[in-house]
Amino acid sequence: MITSTLPTPAPALTPASAPVDLRARRESTDASATAWALAARAGDADAVDHFVRALHRDVLRYVSHLCGDPQAVDDLAQDTFLRALGSLHRFEGRSSARAWVLSIARRAVVDGFRHAAVRPRRYDGADWQAAAERAQPRGVPGFEDGIALVDLLGALSEERREAFVLTQMLGLSYEEAAAVSGCPVGTVRSRVARARGVLMELVV
Repeated sequence: MITSTLPTPAPALTPASAPVDLRARRESTDASATAWALAARAGDADAVDHFVRALHRDVLRYVSHLCGDPQAVDDLAQDTFLRALGSLHRFEGRSSARAWVLSIARRAVVDGFRHAAVRPRRYDGADWQAAAERAQPRGVPGFEDGIALVDLLGALSEERREAFVLTQMLGLSYEEAAAVSGCPVGTVRSRVARARGVLMELVV
């Protein structure tokens, strides 16, 4: 078995340090996930588990905001990681593992839409918002605010919601979000700005 030295996650943030350290923590998390992906590609079986665990919640949150069928969220997340693990030999670390996996998740959702169009099925349950709420971490400060934001996001168009989720909730750069969603960086910036405008109008 090939072993590797992997960066450890950043320590928990204190309220005073959170605004300053949030970006550094996110970068550390991205670096860890990318290192685990590269180690898994090299044959480290333990790194596979770390890689999946590091990105699983982000994939669930992203898919839940794209998918109109809450019952399909878990299946799409599983499909995403099966595709990612099957493509690890092509991952070279040129982008973060998180951005790479989220682009795979987007393709999985698109393929799911195509499959549903060919073989539609009726669903009488809650919409995507219920799945998004389930993907939120419970029992932590800010949980209720997160659920309120999920409700507000329902007022956005799909394109603006996706851009906002990628950049403001999942922390991708505008360049990474553009690569994931397959559109120019300027388009992402415009969608985020318009999404912020809509949300500000709703909360004022």
